[in-house]
Amino acid sequence: MVVERDIDDLPKNAANYTALTPLWLLERAAVVHPNRKSVIHGSLQYTWLQTYQRCRRLASALSKYSIGAGSSFWGPMSGAVVNCVNIRLNAPTIAFLLEHSSAAVVMVDQEFFPLAEEALKIWSDKSKNDFKPPLLIVIADESCDPKALEYALRKGVIEYEQFLETGDPEFAWKPPQDEWQSIALGYTSGTTSSPKGVVLHHRGAYIMALSGALVWGMNEGAVYLWTLPMFHINGWCFTWTLAALCGTNICLRQVAAKAIYQAIANDGVTHLCAAPVVLNSIVNAPKSETILPLPRVVHVMTAGAAAPPSVLFAMSQQGFRVTHTYGLSETHGPATVCAWKPEWDELPPETQAHVVSTTDMKPVPADGTTIGEIVMRGNTVMKGYLKNPKANEETFANGWFHSGDLGVKHPDGYIQLKDRSKDIIISGGENISSVEVENAVYMHPAVLEASVVARPDDRWGESPCAFVTLKPGVDSSDERRLAEDIMKFCRSKLPAYSIPKSVVFGPLAKTATGKIQKHLLRARAKEMGPLKKSKL
Repeated sequence: MVVERDIDDLPKNAANYTALTPLWLLERAAVVHPNRKSVIHGSLQYTWLQTYQRCRRLASALSKYSIGAGSSFWGPMSGAVVNCVNIRLNAPTIAFLLEHSSAAVVMVDQEFFPLAEEALKIWSDKSKNDFKPPLLIVIADESCDPKALEYALRKGVIEYEQFLETGDPEFAWKPPQDEWQSIALGYTSGTTSSPKGVVLHHRGAYIMALSGALVWGMNEGAVYLWTLPMFHINGWCFTWTLAALCGTNICLRQVAAKAIYQAIANDGVTHLCAAPVVLNSIVNAPKSETILPLPRVVHVMTAGAAAPPSVLFAMSQQGFRVTHTYGLSETHGPATVCAWKPEWDELPPETQAHVVSTTDMKPVPADGTTIGEIVMRGNTVMKGYLKNPKANEETFANGWFHSGDLGVKHPDGYIQLKDRSKDIIISGGENISSVEVENAVYMHPAVLEASVVARPDDRWGESPCAFVTLKPGVDSSDERRLAEDIMKFCRSKLPAYSIPKSVVFGPLAKTATGKIQKHLLRARAKEMGPLKKSKL
């Protein structure tokens, strides 16, 4: 019999334990496939060896400025933390992020230099004598108008390639001593309050980099198209995955359906990630912008919002194989996946597209109807929110990360997202999932985008109100007839109490990451006043 303490009384040492980090993945790619293309951006191309050397140069150059203990490899190689800032944010919001994170270096693409300059001025004016300007570096791109670059250089800003030349391509970088060390910082969209800074760690980034490829079935040498912005949770950690697979990163200046189809046809793209709003643009692209049939099966991972079944079905019809995942900024990206079952192949296509805890912390029954909150714990949960102890206490209550998302658990163990807790519509005592109503509205042939919120209702307290953007070419001259047609269409797909009682047409306000801003729509619905004499 083995005595348990003898088995466990073997200490860690330098030979048998190192901190998990995705940084080693880059070194391996440079050794195994030094001449394989790592990055293609227009006419610009690099190999994995060149990428490794460039990252070491940058880590070296940064270390000379005493910047250390995240691009995705060079920053952590110097011990720094990377914070990819959303380019669609306005200057005041960016100023808040830079100040809140105490940014020491700001690297900005030449197109967005004026935005960065404005944000830094706001930060400076607010801080006054306490302002310590970060090192400012501008990145040139030959496909852009040179005026912004020339302006930045006249201001004395350092050009990226010149800064790189000051670094050593053989720089002896060091991995983190502790895998709990921070690797990245990202901010939530902050639609109703100031954004929260999500701090991620080396351990979680390493695990997510490998697990994403595993559940998606990505093979060595995959060709990945960057339709997902890297400021969105570090590109769901696929920045590091591509190094693990010695694959090729295909970059786009602008994410548009035409450019996506061209990259698939010309660059051998095998995989891409995208939020549902991008999938919607792909399937609704004009025929002149598409290249169909696809030359190969293209694997698509989607998350960020509930993808309407109509969009998933249209994607599959065009030859895309869609994997639906769910996750958050706080979980390094996708935390769970809708693993496909062979028996689902026999289901009608429309049904396939649908396949996708409450206060006392007791698991809800797997009955497909009882709603509970989705909570998580594990190695890919964030360290916490930066400088926000109150939010950390709330979100980690009872030893779980609280997502704020509601769902049901089916008998087969799969969960189905129903809504954000704040988005559930309570009409006459019935809980209505706005997502389910949206899915029904999306199936109407005239609908391009839809979002459903609660509107005050004299009879039911509140009832579903659908905000709809119509597809190009749809005759919108008689909006009342269109609204009635959409409501009639939904009657065959929803319980009577879930049918939208009002429909509003027009463009939908979105966040900088493409998510529909429901809080603005709720405010509009409230301003419209209560619905009178709702009979359904």
